[in-house]
Amino acid sequence: MTTEPIRRLAADQHGIVSRAQLLNAGVGPDTIKHWIKTGRLIRLHHGVYALGHLPPSPHARTMAAVLACGRGAVLSYRSAAQLWGLIRYTGPIEITAPTKRTRPGLIVHRSPLTDNDVTTHWGIPTTTAARTLTDLAHTLDPASLTRAVNVARLNRHLVLDDLPRRLRKDQTPRPTRSAFEDAFRTFCTRHRLPQPEINAIVAGYEVDAYWPARRLVAELDGEAFHNDFEADRAKDADLLEAGLRVVRVTWHRLTTQPRREAARFRRLLTS
Repeated sequence: MTTEPIRRLAADQHGIVSRAQLLNAGVGPDTIKHWIKTGRLIRLHHGVYALGHLPPSPHARTMAAVLACGRGAVLSYRSAAQLWGLIRYTGPIEITAPTKRTRPGLIVHRSPLTDNDVTTHWGIPTTTAARTLTDLAHTLDPASLTRAVNVARLNRHLVLDDLPRRLRKDQTPRPTRSAFEDAFRTFCTRHRLPQPEINAIVAGYEVDAYWPARRLVAELDGEAFHNDFEADRAKDADLLEAGLRVVRVTWHRLTTQPRREAARFRRLLTS
């Protein structure tokens, strides 16, 4: 019996194979026992093994967890969001399976999934970004959920129409790029200010927030995006020359003096 097909299978699965896959490939039960005894197979879960050695792939244990939960199981919830790069998560691996499963060290959700709910990412069966965010709608806090949706949009893992209405109703036409922009929108809602256009193109520039009717621009000075003093001032001068008013807002002022900032914007938006 050639082991090349098994090696190729393991290579496609981050070095992981299941007992069922080995049997389907023609490896007999006695051979599997021998390989386990000699260290050719390293047990990670019941019926799931690393082939030859513990793989260096950061996704190996994730792949093993999916295989451990049987046919139709996929990565889901916070683990899927981590795989998609939407949140940071280091807790127990979360899996969704069509039948009830209990696996030590794993969180297994039981739910029927449609073909539209599942895909593969980095070679791992997982819920789509849209289904992942839908599952997490009542798990993540509102700010984290908003940021995760916008990261998925920025990375082109989904479009707004992929999401249920309750998740897309408060989204902007153009995705926000930072928690600062999300916080500024929340600030406007909390202080009953009209919502600006986010990341609009104005006078040849992309601006953080824009109220067209008042020709008012707000630039949010966060370190991640505004670290070029000269370029920012040249932008301000060009916008002023184009007949626009520009207000620069820092995170410190927004979070420590929100009422004062709200009063400032209220005056500017009603003047």
